[in-house]
Amino acid sequence: MSVLKNPAVLRWLVPVTAGVAVIGGGAAVGTFAAGADPALPPRTAAQLLEDLRTSRLDGLSGTVVQRADLGLPPIAELAGQAAGGELASLISGTHTLRVWYAGPGRQRLALVDTLGERDVLRNGRDVWTWSSRDNAASHRTLPAEGKDLDTAPATPADAADRALAAIDPSTAVTVGRSATVAGRSVYELVLTPRDRDSLVHQVRIALDAKEHVPLRFEVLADGADEPAFEVAFTQVDFRTPDADQFRFNPPPGVKVTEETAGDGRGPAGKRPAGRGEDRPDVRTVGTGWTTVLVAKIDAAGGATGAKPGEAAGPDAEALSKVLGGLQRVSGDWGGGRLLTGKLFSVLLTDDGRVLAGLVTPERLYQAAKG
Repeated sequence: MSVLKNPAVLRWLVPVTAGVAVIGGGAAVGTFAAGADPALPPRTAAQLLEDLRTSRLDGLSGTVVQRADLGLPPIAELAGQAAGGELASLISGTHTLRVWYAGPGRQRLALVDTLGERDVLRNGRDVWTWSSRDNAASHRTLPAEGKDLDTAPATPADAADRALAAIDPSTAVTVGRSATVAGRSVYELVLTPRDRDSLVHQVRIALDAKEHVPLRFEVLADGADEPAFEVAFTQVDFRTPDADQFRFNPPPGVKVTEETAGDGRGPAGKRPAGRGEDRPDVRTVGTGWTTVLVAKIDAAGGATGAKPGEAAGPDAEALSKVLGGLQRVSGDWGGGRLLTGKLFSVLLTDDGRVLAGLVTPERLYQAAKG
């Protein structure tokens, strides 16, 4: 059960995973933490977890950097290009964004690359997105009972919540070294899966020593000394931003599209992927760090009747060639193709299933057999 139940901590900025996909490239950054380890009063793991649970966040602004090095073969990037480039953007490289937060009803995110800028703003019930590349904007009005914008594990606080939700007897929780992140002293919580079938070696969460807000989140794969995935502040200010930061002022000539309320679209104007617990065609096998997601390709992939080597849409031929280049595997569970990285494995079976998880291929084979 997650110990992060404070809405101010969990929902202090707008989602960024979908937005990061529009960045054409990443800005180079230095190390997320520098300088000598600060001397901090000792805190136990239980005390740090309680700090997280009781923390309060009224306002924040800063710069967040996400970096991924998942060790995927070149064919994975080709798959992303065949699917429109978004997958490749999400699974590799470095991405930088600016964030502002002034409570659940005021959030702003700005993604900037060499080709332009994309902004997402929430001001009360109004949600705006804007892209400088085509000078186009969209607007939607949240329902009266509207919750915060959908989130994804691409910021330290949200990623920490997802990891802490896995804390159970399968996880060892310890305190790491103190450090400095974005010029601020931090404690470090270390989560270590006990199940050897998990490809995750450790998850490290750096907590601001004063505000108790996650400032850095790192995931290390088995046998690796450097994070395979990390997201961290490089600059942070805990003062509440001015109200003007959350007002959308359309540039001259901008084309604005009104979205229907409750159409289920995310801030990037795209429908989010369905969650397993809400879809009869998606199920999970196992628990905790070794959970395996199982889905039918014809439903989850949107290509009815398609097999692993097939695809539908304008890039069907290119994507089919890419998928056909994946490693061929077989066993008493059947046959299919396998994609592996530092942190996860994906199995596409010949009978039209996709199995994925932060696990070894052997665990996927067990799930496929069952």
